[in-house]
Amino acid sequence: MNDIQEQIARLSEEIHRHNYYYYMLDDPKISDYDFDCLLQKLIDLEKQYPEYVLPDSPTQRVGGTITKQFASAAHIYPMLSLGNTYSEGDLNEFDARVRALLDGSMEYVCELKYDGVAISLIYEQGVLVRAVTRGDGTRGDVVTDNVKTIGSVPLRLIGDYPDMLEARGEIIMPFQSFEQLNAEREEIGEQPFANPRNAASGSLKLQNSAEVAKRGLSFKLYYALGENLPENNHYDRLRKLHEWGFRFPDVMEKKPDIQGIMDFVHIWDVKRKELPFPIDGIVIKVNDFAQQQQVGSTAKSPRWAIAYKFKAERVSTPLLSVDFQVGRTGIVTPVANLKPVNLAGTVVKRATLNNRDFMRDMDICEGDYLFVEKGGEIIPKIVGVNMEHRQMDASPVPFVEYCPVCGSQLQQNEGEAGVFCPNELHCAPQIKGRLEHFISRKAMNIDSLGEGKIDLLFAQRLLHDAADLYDLTYDRLFGLEKVVEDDNGKSRVLSFKEKTTQNILKGLEQSKQVPFERVLYAIGIRFVGEVTAKKLARKFHDIDTIANATKEELMAVEDVGERVADSIIQYFNNTENLRMVMRLREAGLQFEVGESETPVSQKLQGMNIIVSGVFTIPRDNLKAIIEQHGGKNVSSISKNTTYVVAGEKMGPEKRKKAESLGVPILSEGEFFALLD
Repeated sequence: MNDIQEQIARLSEEIHRHNYYYYMLDDPKISDYDFDCLLQKLIDLEKQYPEYVLPDSPTQRVGGTITKQFASAAHIYPMLSLGNTYSEGDLNEFDARVRALLDGSMEYVCELKYDGVAISLIYEQGVLVRAVTRGDGTRGDVVTDNVKTIGSVPLRLIGDYPDMLEARGEIIMPFQSFEQLNAEREEIGEQPFANPRNAASGSLKLQNSAEVAKRGLSFKLYYALGENLPENNHYDRLRKLHEWGFRFPDVMEKKPDIQGIMDFVHIWDVKRKELPFPIDGIVIKVNDFAQQQQVGSTAKSPRWAIAYKFKAERVSTPLLSVDFQVGRTGIVTPVANLKPVNLAGTVVKRATLNNRDFMRDMDICEGDYLFVEKGGEIIPKIVGVNMEHRQMDASPVPFVEYCPVCGSQLQQNEGEAGVFCPNELHCAPQIKGRLEHFISRKAMNIDSLGEGKIDLLFAQRLLHDAADLYDLTYDRLFGLEKVVEDDNGKSRVLSFKEKTTQNILKGLEQSKQVPFERVLYAIGIRFVGEVTAKKLARKFHDIDTIANATKEELMAVEDVGERVADSIIQYFNNTENLRMVMRLREAGLQFEVGESETPVSQKLQGMNIIVSGVFTIPRDNLKAIIEQHGGKNVSSISKNTTYVVAGEKMGPEKRKKAESLGVPILSEGEFFALLD
């Protein structure tokens, strides 16, 4: 080994040691600055001498690997799901069933039920070689490069570790990381994640591991598997894993009986509010491995463990006022401004009141205290009124009669709960909402723009409709800026610099290749969603034919009823809409079906086909091929299903149902042979 190799090996070992002190022992030995200096020194050396980079180098924490498609891998041991209950009575029954199967004394282990993404970590010779998601329990996605960026996942074990080890746990997103991520997403106009679990799952599937490294994910250990592992019980084995470099579970206690379990449940139903990360219950396991084997498992779940899930947390807080927000389609949504209250680890200040009928049925009055609840979700919802605080002279909160933005009188369609502003072409939030819809991922997918940038361009009077986007130039964009303020009153400057401006123009140019069916969806005809737009495009082939179609011709298209047909006719009877479509066509957008969208054959005509699993081509491409040959994609199996096209990870329940109904199951190869 030469001097450079020795230096890299020595630095790597030192950084691994400091990572262990920091993440596993909460006992850092050096400052963050000193640690960053060590890491940067190693990064510089590895860049200069890439041939000496170690497979478990701590520099992998910062990511940088790009993954276009995740491979799948079979689990060495099936990843079973736990049976769930919300009832203490069920816990008593669980205890009785277990004790009936066992002779002699026994004990349980109680742990927190982390609310995240289950993961399997495979170590060979002490080095992390593979990280696999639960998937369907038998196979999962390989996300090793992304998991290596998580600081609490040891890349290299220490001590007397075995040749092979599988450590299982949960990838979670702490509340602080979650709130920071959502703030950043809202800042650039992206939809915030609903809860930390969704955020953790979405982060783990990012294609760029460097982005995963920024998400602040954490790993929580809960089980270990392998041949000839030390210790004969779950508690002591996890203690052993702690010696090998894992962090011991935050809370883990042995209990001799059901009373001890109940005490643990009651304590943590209250104390969970103090935790910096999300949990949704308690897991109870038989501690002794021999007794676990004796109690056994079903095909889906171990009989020796159960998850007690907490009921949705509910609080009562005063209603301060009600705002009325106008959406893209003009629908007016009431939003309750609440006295800030802590709920499941976050501060809740606002919650939707849905619509006028909801407010009336809930009988919401001025000065009321409202019950707010969050089940497994972070987005709070109003579930009732605390009548104990109702004032004697309380009057119902009035619903606005006129648009709070443009002043137009609100309307309500027969049979619909929501009221809307009819001034669709000149009401600012509707205009901005349509622009945000136009650039969204499922429409034109112009990801260089977002809500904040659209708002700035609208404020500068550069945008009034989607066609104005294609009149934007470098000179019009470069240098634009606006001071924006977040919910906490903090200000920042949103500005269009060189790279931002070029990315926007590049995104607009690339959008001219988006196929007609998505352009039709993007222009924002009310009630014409993604699926309906696809069916209209494939029936009529171009925008002119749709614009000139009669109501009867439109209703002849599958899933187009009277309401949708009337909306399409109304859209194309509006001269401003026609002018916008004409300008978009002149800008070069696709307003007719291209060759790739044109039907190829009718070999699958009248067939209902389900696509399930992972294939050699993207599933959306496979679905497009089915439609090009006259078939129909459906989502659930029934006696009317013609075929199931099964990939590698088809769910076992879906396969079982198909077999029970006698629905033929085709492999990818058999499907293409059918077309030939």
